[in-house]
Amino acid sequence: MVKEIEIVCSPEQHEDLSALKNIAATTLKVSANQVTDLKILKRSIDARGRKVVYRMQVQVFIGEHKAPEIFTVNYPDVKNNKPVIIVGAGPAGLFAALQCIEMGLKPIVLERGKDVKQRRRDLANINKQGLVNPESNYCFGEGGAGTYSDGKLYTRSTKRGDVNAVLKTFVAHGADEDILIDARPHIGTNKLPQIITAMRESIQNAGGEVRFDAKVTELLISFDQIKGVQLATGEKLEADAVILATGHSARDVFEMLRRQDILMEAKAFALGVRIEHPQEIIDRAQYHCDVRGEYLPPSYYNMVEQVDGRGVFSFCMCPGGIIAPCATEPGEIVVNGWSPSKRNNPFANSGTVVQINLEDVIGDNADPFKMLNFQHDVEMAAFRAGGGNLVAPAQRMVDFVEGCLSRDLPKNSYLPGTKSVDLLNVLPPKINERLRKALPVFGKKMKGYYTNEALLVGVESRTSSPIKIPRDKETLQHPQIKGLFPCGEGAGYAGGIISAAIDGINCAAAIGKII
Repeated sequence: MVKEIEIVCSPEQHEDLSALKNIAATTLKVSANQVTDLKILKRSIDARGRKVVYRMQVQVFIGEHKAPEIFTVNYPDVKNNKPVIIVGAGPAGLFAALQCIEMGLKPIVLERGKDVKQRRRDLANINKQGLVNPESNYCFGEGGAGTYSDGKLYTRSTKRGDVNAVLKTFVAHGADEDILIDARPHIGTNKLPQIITAMRESIQNAGGEVRFDAKVTELLISFDQIKGVQLATGEKLEADAVILATGHSARDVFEMLRRQDILMEAKAFALGVRIEHPQEIIDRAQYHCDVRGEYLPPSYYNMVEQVDGRGVFSFCMCPGGIIAPCATEPGEIVVNGWSPSKRNNPFANSGTVVQINLEDVIGDNADPFKMLNFQHDVEMAAFRAGGGNLVAPAQRMVDFVEGCLSRDLPKNSYLPGTKSVDLLNVLPPKINERLRKALPVFGKKMKGYYTNEALLVGVESRTSSPIKIPRDKETLQHPQIKGLFPCGEGAGYAGGIISAAIDGINCAAAIGKII
């Protein structure tokens, strides 16, 4: 017999199978020796009360045992099959490739950057010397921006596709099975490179291709039908379907589309700063304790407030994390955050951003580059304020709200360095005003949040693509060009690893209907 119930346990008990069986037996009013096995379906931390507990949805096995769950990678050979070109090896591109293989199509994945191993050298140059390689950085290279985004796998995109299937694919390629049950699953930036490498190997072992340093500079089109792509080397590759999954920072791809007179639209996005606290402040506030216990993970938070008709909200929160320099070309400052799997760094950081609509920016709404140009202007202003070498402008939280230049800055995780700057000279006025109003309100919602121990680092500007590449809702093809499938974050249809992966799967499935 199998029963599905919810149980509640202490943090000390949450990984103790014997204790969980006893709790389940008590809940079902049976003896403990009758519970022969237990399977956790979902697990979350409930810190709403003074006492922090784990809540679990479990299957309880009475007189029988659960069947072992096997995660295998077994794809068909597609080496000699019909090709599909996939531009970009981020989450959307990799999952599109795996879906193509499942449908018997041969994916040819083209990545402008380097593989994970080679990419690390360029990241070291960014952090230590402030040198940005426009083709290989935190955003470009194998795995895309997702490889260095903490590996957060929670999403609200549950209606777009099978989230669990995406998670199981990660597990089959080396991710911990805990991501299948945790309410806020995450892999960790330190583990993602090996998983991404394993996914690439699955594609190659099935006869697909993954090519690095393969920058696409032109779409080959004949009579409004895609025919393939041309690379920077001049090489031409032919295919009747192209998935364009280039991420939200590939500005040269948008320039390519404009040069080829392919329809695009300006899109709203959000912009602000990355805020870093000592992790212990967040733990004290969320867990209602002086010191976080050893059985609890570093805590997270989620903030949102409407200010003057625009949303101000936290974004991509990284407990025990690090602020990373994510510029994709020289002369700009872009920050993001990531965490290792153990989330054991002493700081917690989160993007804290303000929604920006088209009417908030001066210029022609019909210009697809209106919002991108605005984004880039702010990033260049941040670079100038920092003084070069990717030094980021920064200000203590209370000083920012009160309009005071910080006399000094606290120790922080941003490796290229920070400089005390009045962020009023970096962020647009409306962004400043709304952030200044929102932060004290956030402090009322979470004790200890509003403090001068917190540091604002500018700028968090790549929250989503400032350009949308339109597509038909049914076929997912570009309305002008048959066989062209705009996909993922860069096209405006995703907002994280899971939603990008699902969109890649959906685009590949749409190709299967026409090829």
